[in-house]
Amino acid sequence: MPVITLPDGTQRVFEQPVTVMDVARAIGSGLAKATLAGRVDGQLLDSSTLITQDVQLQLITLKDEESLEIIRHSTAHLLAQAVKHLFPSAQVTIGPVIENGFFYDFAYERAFSADDLLAIEQKMQQLVAEDIPLSRSVLPRDAAIAFFKNLGEAYKAEIIESIPSNEDLSLYAQGSFTDLCRGPHVPSTGKLGAFKLMKIAGAYWRGNSDNEMLQRIYGTAWQDKKALNDYLHRLEEAEKRDHRKLAKTLDYFHMQEEAPGMVFWHEKGWAIYQQIEQYIRDKLRVNGYAEVKTPQMVDRTLWEKSGHWEKFGDMIFTTHSEHRDYAIKPMNCPCHVQIYNQGLKSYRDLPIRLAEFGSCHRNEPSGTLHGLMRVRNFVQDDAHIFCTENQIQDEVAVFIDLLFDVYKDFGFEDVIIKLSTRPENRVGDDSVWDKAEQALELALNTKGLAWDLQPGEGAFYGPKIEFSLKDCIGRVWQCGTIQVDFSMPSRLGALYIAEDGSKQVPVMLHRAILGSLERFIGILIEQHAGNFPLWLAPVQVMVLNIADRHAEYAHEVMRLLEKNAIRIKIDVRNEKIGFKIREHSMQRTPYLVIIGDKELENQTITVRSQKGDDLGSLSIHEFLERLKQEIEDKQ
Repeated sequence: MPVITLPDGTQRVFEQPVTVMDVARAIGSGLAKATLAGRVDGQLLDSSTLITQDVQLQLITLKDEESLEIIRHSTAHLLAQAVKHLFPSAQVTIGPVIENGFFYDFAYERAFSADDLLAIEQKMQQLVAEDIPLSRSVLPRDAAIAFFKNLGEAYKAEIIESIPSNEDLSLYAQGSFTDLCRGPHVPSTGKLGAFKLMKIAGAYWRGNSDNEMLQRIYGTAWQDKKALNDYLHRLEEAEKRDHRKLAKTLDYFHMQEEAPGMVFWHEKGWAIYQQIEQYIRDKLRVNGYAEVKTPQMVDRTLWEKSGHWEKFGDMIFTTHSEHRDYAIKPMNCPCHVQIYNQGLKSYRDLPIRLAEFGSCHRNEPSGTLHGLMRVRNFVQDDAHIFCTENQIQDEVAVFIDLLFDVYKDFGFEDVIIKLSTRPENRVGDDSVWDKAEQALELALNTKGLAWDLQPGEGAFYGPKIEFSLKDCIGRVWQCGTIQVDFSMPSRLGALYIAEDGSKQVPVMLHRAILGSLERFIGILIEQHAGNFPLWLAPVQVMVLNIADRHAEYAHEVMRLLEKNAIRIKIDVRNEKIGFKIREHSMQRTPYLVIIGDKELENQTITVRSQKGDDLGSLSIHEFLERLKQEIEDKQ
């Protein structure tokens, strides 16, 4: 006689074992119709799961966050069922849930076409309309192998052969289609429908390039049509804002095969880069950081001592000279310890804050490179704080204030915070990790900030707080971080003289606000779609003359604004003014200054803004004051 305790504390008593769906029906037909699965004593299970004893039960509906993974997993099975209906000789392999959707890999004798993709999606919708029930069964491992071999599904059989022989496996059937899966799944195909197939790509079996190439079909699935349409709209916006396309149109940078994952900055792109770097440099100076510069290439023994060689060996570019191996710097921290180690430090000297715009190289796999978002050469707004244990709280708190101040200036106020704790592969003993994790947690709680826990996601030398930005179309970008490190200073011989005269190892705080400057610029390009606020725009003002007789005055205007540190260009080509206005508007120039007969006679200027405002006739002084105020306000 199971007693079911619901999340609100109410209980339901049943005379005999019941399924999750039976409980939903007992509460109400509306809830039963909405129920997708159940969380039974904390475990997510199918709605058909039989409950034989007293349990805590949460009924999962579309309103619950967990429903999205169930829907996506079930839609992947729906895709496989549709493919098997249309292409019976196709073999199904694996079909996991991924961010924003799912994929399924298939082996088939010919390449799927765009028309095939459309037909598959239409078949999926037909299967949804049929509202086919899903049922779960369990087979011993060897029986499951025989089952799939009998179906001609060699890939499924191979997957199962890698599973220990004493295990039982769960299978899910929907109509004539059966698949291997742990579940849970929706009760029937009718619970699905808000999905779209996105593209076809190649994929090696089990991700190994030595294996045969399969065909991967990607799809997206959501709880309802509105969520699906919102996502598709975000994709359209992301396509319009793609920083690689805008960089070509706006002449910011380019990349080429001779230097994969490395950026060729053009004049306008480099102007943005320099503006951001100088902004951060000014912020660091007034916050007590000393800017340093360390070598680009260092003997491998330093990276072995720090632990980086073992952790990142395959990603480190190396070179050899005079019987010595060198690493091209993948990060800055070990080099900053070398600067700290020059001269014995006292507790009175701490904290010491060392900052560097350090150029780093990492041998990222070529398949992961993506414009500015993933590169092999990047510069970080990197800094390391050497302090005592008692100073950790204050230093983390001050850093968080600085970080939020910087993000606000760049137009980001929606910041997501996560605390990442010890990974499996790490240096240092657990007592050290306990102290480090507690220090960061206390700092966040003292600031009164909301945060989520990410177990196992810390750096190999210490836990970290991650700060992620949400952009204008809802994407999340992890940028800032602060990490507490009790291990590396000790490994590299860093010491200070404590108040009692003893030698102690300082704590090292690794911190960055923007992270990679290259990646942050990519984020900004997409955030603003190239329409940078005035203080960041590579060209802030473009001066345009209407006729040749206006060119001399146009140059006078340009020189005056240029003397006041305005990034300004001039276009005195013999072209119609309408043509020049359109061209420079398409280049996202914030302000266009137009010089004609009236302006020349009155020694004024006519100003148009990229926002579409016609500011009319202004004196040069009035316009300059407007520019200065807008730049100061970071608008």
